Amino acid sequence: MVSERRTDFEKTDIVMLVLVVVLTVFGLAMLLSASEYNGRVRFGDSAYYFKKQLFAAALGLGIMYLIMNLDYHFFVKLAPVAYLVSVVLSIAVLFVGQEINGSRRWLNLGPLSFQPSEFAKVAVILFLTWQIDRWKKKTDSLWFMFRTMLTLLPIVGIVGSNNLSTALIILGIGVALIFVSNSRYLPFIGVGVLGIGFAIIFLAAESYRLERLAIWQNPEKYEKGFQTIQGLYAIGSGGIFGRGLGNSLQKLGFVPEAQNDMIFSVICEELGLVGGVVLILLFVLLLWRLCVSIMHAPDLQGALLCGGIMGHLAMQVILNIAVVTNTIPNTGITLPFVSYGGTSVVFLLGEMGLALGVSSHRKGVYTYNRK
Repeated sequence: MVSERRTDFEKTDIVMLVLVVVLTVFGLAMLLSASEYNGRVRFGDSAYYFKKQLFAAALGLGIMYLIMNLDYHFFVKLAPVAYLVSVVLSIAVLFVGQEINGSRRWLNLGPLSFQPSEFAKVAVILFLTWQIDRWKKKTDSLWFMFRTMLTLLPIVGIVGSNNLSTALIILGIGVALIFVSNSRYLPFIGVGVLGIGFAIIFLAAESYRLERLAIWQNPEKYEKGFQTIQGLYAIGSGGIFGRGLGNSLQKLGFVPEAQNDMIFSVICEELGLVGGVVLILLFVLLLWRLCVSIMHAPDLQGALLCGGIMGHLAMQVILNIAVVTNTIPNTGITLPFVSYGGTSVVFLLGEMGLALGVSSHRKGVYTYNRK
């Protein structure tokens, strides 16, 4: 039994594991720096946010270790139940959820708060993996693409009613998994055209969404553009090598909620362009290892799991950094492993446990013939 466990650990993607641990530790260090002022002013404890995130990270690492030592096929079998539970929890948020900063996204479980939308991302990856695997001989048809996306509409509609950014990520996960399973490129051109058309109609349907576009174009003309402007000030003032860890000025009440969505601006201010680029490179390396796991997965289920996790991680990193640098309108996306959020880091580390579990079972190169 001991020798089997040692063999399984030797098969684990050590590079991926090290990258996950490094990103988690780096995130904790930057969170302590970015949240120090807000924690002291609001709660009288400069380490308030850090302590909560440290507990969540420790819990997440323990869950990651447990999941990576179990057969990932077991979790795929539970996918329909997980998806149903995510729908129920997302509905519960609409009626009994806790409202924070104008958003109703949390459920209270005694002294702890829980964000069901984070669980929904994992549930969707598992559910689509389970569903596509059952259709593996029919994944080239347009009906397959339509049917797969149709199954996401309930959770997308429910989550999107109060958390548009997460709903977009869930849709993105769906597209990523269909792409991984489909052997043709051409249908995705049509999907892209439809997506652009839907986005235009969606943005025009509500005035506040058009307002976000206006703020994005001219943030200095709107009061709501304050966060964006202060974030850009932070990035610019960091220069090449930064002010030094813990020496950010913009986190002192100028960048609202510096420990959350805008934490990348604090990283650039304290560690400079070099620090920001190094962090991006760490994410790129992690995405590369996930891509390697896709290619070497022993079966379609393993490839789909890693593909969904890779799509989820890539979208959040790209969207968060794009928002902070004002490349796209503000969407309220957190930076994986770094931004404050216990639920987010726990489920993200759980996803990485699935990916590491797939890597420990790899047997060769899993290839797809595309036309």
